[in-house]
Amino acid sequence: MKFALVFPGQGSQSLGMMAGYGDAPVIRATFDEASAALGRDLWQLACDGPAEAQAQTVNTQPLMLTADVAVYRLWLEKGGRLPALLAGHSLGEYAALVVAGVLQLKDAVPLVELRARAMQAAVPAGDGAMAAVLGLDAAGVVAACAEAAQRQVVQAVNFNEPKQTVIAGHKAAVERAAELVKARGAKRALMLPVSAPFHCALMQPAAEALKAHLAGVTLSVPRIAVINNVDVAQLADPEAIRDALVRQAASPVRWVETMLAMQAAGVTHVFECGPGKVLSGLVKRCAETLSGASMNDTAAVDAALASVQGA
Repeated sequence: MKFALVFPGQGSQSLGMMAGYGDAPVIRATFDEASAALGRDLWQLACDGPAEAQAQTVNTQPLMLTADVAVYRLWLEKGGRLPALLAGHSLGEYAALVVAGVLQLKDAVPLVELRARAMQAAVPAGDGAMAAVLGLDAAGVVAACAEAAQRQVVQAVNFNEPKQTVIAGHKAAVERAAELVKARGAKRALMLPVSAPFHCALMQPAAEALKAHLAGVTLSVPRIAVINNVDVAQLADPEAIRDALVRQAASPVRWVETMLAMQAAGVTHVFECGPGKVLSGLVKRCAETLSGASMNDTAAVDAALASVQGA
């Protein structure tokens, strides 16, 4: 079996998000390592929240990064073998890079906290918005955004599956686009409860802040290939990876193409490594020959392990 691991980003956090993994020491040790690097207790945040604190971008990003890496370490401890490919959705790409050995967890946790602060600061509260468009192909969404812009920013930013695309930009422009996609045949356009319009051109100030900080962070050659969000490319050169991470902040997440690239590379199974089931649910809708499964608790990790070992 040729399999890949994918790592979820913001939106997969929840109260008690690590409870399904029991008292596995490797999970707690990973949280202790990340908490020490950040200077605050991520384990308590994972267990007790409150939910409002978990949802704050500056908390969500280091929390989800740590959770994703912790589940991968549990996978390894249980005898899981190395995947053929890695990818992560938005923030999840940082977890993929930690797993690939490009970034050290102690460096990645403060890095994503800075990324979160920069994203939050890039657009004044209330000026930006995001919406999920359901039931319309990506070309229709892109066309509606172009029509709705009217000298503002509204873009397709998360190509999650062939008929689920997230848009982001100035709030008024997003609202205009939400009406236009429905006129083009979309089933729904749902405004999302987010604190900033991620991955659109309004995030360019965040990208610049990230570039300045990344200049001082050591990146290594990946031990496992990572398909990145911004170019759907596997990069081996640390400087090229650095550049791609900078551009990722203000560029779309090309998830459908990522799944198709895995399929083209001969991958048959994709396991979502972290709490939640969002990415595993998208797998087959993006690439029909792929099989997707979550590893959102110990039983699911064991099931993934059994399927890999039995193949």
